[in-house]
Amino acid sequence: MTSSLTEPAALDLGPAVDRAAARRFAQTHLAPLAGRFDQDGRVPRETLDRIGAAGLWAPFLPVEYGGRGASMLTVGHVHEEVGRACSSVRSLLTVHGMVSWAVLRFGGPEQRERWLPRFAAGTVLGAFCLSEPGAGSDAANLTTRATRGARGWVIDGVKRWITGGQRAGLFLVFARTGGGIGAFLVPRDAPGVTVTPIHGMLGTRGSMLAEITFDGAQAGPDALVGPDGFAAGMVMTGVLDLGRYSVAAGSVGILQACLDACARYSAQREVSSGPLCDLQLIRAKLSDMVTDTRAARLLYEEAGRLKDRGDAGTIMATWVAKYFASVAAARHAAEAVQIHGAAGCAPGHPVERLFRDAKVMEIIEGSNEIQRITIAADAYREVAHG
Repeated sequence: MTSSLTEPAALDLGPAVDRAAARRFAQTHLAPLAGRFDQDGRVPRETLDRIGAAGLWAPFLPVEYGGRGASMLTVGHVHEEVGRACSSVRSLLTVHGMVSWAVLRFGGPEQRERWLPRFAAGTVLGAFCLSEPGAGSDAANLTTRATRGARGWVIDGVKRWITGGQRAGLFLVFARTGGGIGAFLVPRDAPGVTVTPIHGMLGTRGSMLAEITFDGAQAGPDALVGPDGFAAGMVMTGVLDLGRYSVAAGSVGILQACLDACARYSAQREVSSGPLCDLQLIRAKLSDMVTDTRAARLLYEEAGRLKDRGDAGTIMATWVAKYFASVAAARHAAEAVQIHGAAGCAPGHPVERLFRDAKVMEIIEGSNEIQRITIAADAYREVAHG
């Protein structure tokens, strides 16, 4: 994988992408190295190459563009298994998938032909540029601006907390225009683009966050994705929905990893009365983990099925799935640390990393506070409409 804008290699789809394949890949190539990715604050190039060879970057893309034509339900399964092994890698899959989906759904024929084969192969990685120093969940506060120039679009502004920004070759940038908010494809090597790495975040430390500065950045006349001024209601809504879906599935992966670690540890750990797993309070904690993991999985799978059917109800189903799964992941990651005791607090311990990663899930792709407002508003609408 490189960030240069090169053509993909000859099409070779390889084995099918499904949950079993994703699990084998994640447990072989990600889980043993997840601690190192976290410590180093990056995912190395060879791992990114392996992800591309396995067809995991954007498996929902059509075969004609080098994708696997996978269903959204399958994408959820892939992101769960990757999240179970390494939330940092799952975060990279999330934002790359968001950019890929935006081009597939709203891009013109030339944009699709130019970018989608590269996205499918991973020869160009995408990053989603929405958050700013003064604008997070509330996109109404965006200050980045795009204006038409003699040679295309000129973009000025700063985007912060950009997942994958250190590696991405193409940025999907949301900016204000004369007509509202537009979405723009801006290459990393465009004049006026500066990438500044962000280190030491609480969780998903290997996801290579960056601050991206656009100082009179030249985007070109064909940079706009979808109609000018409608990105907030069209592109942004759809892309964030896919991001929340991925986070919901990834949160289930964290839950499953916590359950695996706690069941293993408590079965082996001896206390004065015998195995730790014989204590009723420990069994109660694991029982709750099992229940919430299964419930969260059912919620995101239902959202995936609705997406595959083209049912508009998938938007709210995804909100609910992301909210429930992220809250459950944070709760049970804390319990996993508690069960492991001092060992679970030690730097480099898997549950210590899971605890930090789980907290991030409650914030990204719409904070849980925003989600609760949105979910409640939907309930009131249903009552009002009988």
